[in-house]
Amino acid sequence: MERGILWLALLAVFIWLAWQGKNEYQKVENYRVWAEQFERAKYDIYAVLGQKESNLTWGKPTQKGLIELQTFSLKDVQSIQLLIDNHPIDIDDLPHKGREVVLEFLLPSTTIHIPFTEIPLAAEWGKFLQQELQRLQLEPSE
Repeated sequence: MERGILWLALLAVFIWLAWQGKNEYQKVENYRVWAEQFERAKYDIYAVLGQKESNLTWGKPTQKGLIELQTFSLKDVQSIQLLIDNHPIDIDDLPHKGREVVLEFLLPSTTIHIPFTEIPLAAEWGKFLQQELQRLQLEPSE
């Protein structure tokens, strides 16, 4: 009887793991279809981010699709900072650990925080987007 209870508990764990795997697969599949429209995109458990020309679109991945999608233009961004545990970090001198990793975009009317799970990935995006921002600032206005 004890073995039966042990096997039943083990079976429940396997069923739960399979269900979690299916949910995560569905999130990634939804992201894959969404990301096809962008020149550059990223996915992690906290947020999706896509770039097309000077527009950035970001939102949250769920099993049923991407939610809370927001779009803003890099042309409107005044500055970009990498924040780790709510402290600004020099992208060229990254810490090895941090609980909360965020790219912060300062716009005239608001501040946008896009979360990341990995410090190196956030730094890579931060460097790239800062270069794009500088390029856009140097272009003559139309």
